[in-house]
Amino acid sequence: MGREDETRDIRIQKLKNLEAEGVLAYPGSTKRTHTIKEVQDEFEELERSKSIVTLTGRIRSIRRHGGSCFVDLQDGTASFQLFVSKKELDETKYKLFVDTIDPGDFIEASGVLFVTKQNQQSLQTGEINLLSKALRDLPSDHFGIKNIETRLRKRYIDLAVNEETRELFRKKAVFWQTIRNIMLEAGFLEVWTPVLENIPGGAEAEPFITHYKALDREFYLRISLELPLKKLLVGGYEKVFEIGRIFRNEGISAEHLQDYTQLEFYWAYADYHDLMKFLVTLYRQTIIAVTGGTEVSSGGQTVDWGNKWKEYDYVELFQERTGLDLRQATEKDLQKKASELKLKFESFTGRGRLIDLLYKKTVRPTLIEPGFLLNPPVEIEPLAKRLPQDNSRVQRLQVVAWGTELGKGFTELNDPLDQRARFEEQMRLREAGDTEAQMIDEDYLEAQEYGMPPCTGFGLSERLFAVLMDKPARETVMFPPLREEGGK
Repeated sequence: MGREDETRDIRIQKLKNLEAEGVLAYPGSTKRTHTIKEVQDEFEELERSKSIVTLTGRIRSIRRHGGSCFVDLQDGTASFQLFVSKKELDETKYKLFVDTIDPGDFIEASGVLFVTKQNQQSLQTGEINLLSKALRDLPSDHFGIKNIETRLRKRYIDLAVNEETRELFRKKAVFWQTIRNIMLEAGFLEVWTPVLENIPGGAEAEPFITHYKALDREFYLRISLELPLKKLLVGGYEKVFEIGRIFRNEGISAEHLQDYTQLEFYWAYADYHDLMKFLVTLYRQTIIAVTGGTEVSSGGQTVDWGNKWKEYDYVELFQERTGLDLRQATEKDLQKKASELKLKFESFTGRGRLIDLLYKKTVRPTLIEPGFLLNPPVEIEPLAKRLPQDNSRVQRLQVVAWGTELGKGFTELNDPLDQRARFEEQMRLREAGDTEAQMIDEDYLEAQEYGMPPCTGFGLSERLFAVLMDKPARETVMFPPLREEGGK
């Protein structure tokens, strides 16, 4: 029997002892009067008035000293010290408390506030009630959980013992709430579109597939929010957004998740130049709300989002880094360069995918200062409008910093015939073996044929938050999907 099993058996016996004494180990209600943070904020007044205060929370540690003990209590707001002694509790209750209460248990403690000789704010406890008996030991505050896999698999333990982790997810809530508030203040309508789709669209990614029993048919978990939201522009809305979950059946990496939250918004009668102006405000305000300023360090590099953002030309940078002019380079030229750089690609890999592979290897890592990467070749963005002065390129921007992409948007393609031709090219790639190429969505094309106003659109995912926190993406998710324990 291991130590953990022995500890559990001991605690179960303590639970039985409590029940034998008529103690309800898992009551359904409490009489809490204050949170710990409220007591800390109002301490002087509550101490002076000798008000009876009732706190609730989890015991983090117990320090016994003969006929008394000190207890560190933690709730969702802060930590506080309790002083428990035989003088305040009768001997029977004190003995029951000392013999059966452990770190990890949830309790309710009532008493008056005082300051110890060591100048420590404390609660002199006159009554203690058990709220929930813990049957397993939590790691100590000092040692915590060192193994990252354990922290991710048992996030509830990580949260219980690690204030830094709790603060991380509080910041994540601020991140999304700030974005939502900015969108609403800018006049966008928040909407919710289906997670299950007939056709996965709006991005190049392999979808998850699920069976819908009631309809006896296969559906796809959405890989993007884009196409349903643009249909709403056809329907007459001018500014819409959604913050929702999307699902991509792709590889695991420090920057990629398969199940994550994304913002997408669409804005009629605006183009990607209008979008750029709006995004500077959106990003700066969000970054300030989350980090406290515009200067942020990530990956060992510090950038200032308060400075004027750079504008990077995709084709120019590509030529500088690879020596290939995308206005002239053939598919064979791209394959040759990819082979020289030892990049893997399939025989069916099309021009757009080759360009993207080379870009990610040679250009993207050099884009450190915040800015917009502009006007890539049409082959890599089938949903964006072409540049009027150069039909081989599209009106697309990517927000870039720290050598990665932190959002993408473009002037939306609203020509249904051009859109059909691009979908057909994507289907040719798909039929050749590219499982991430987009499918033809006939319903979306039909919607466009009813008329879609000129518009711009943009999406950003929680990758931005992960990069701001300087952490791998899965460490900023409450319960990330992981391989089975012991699996390869």
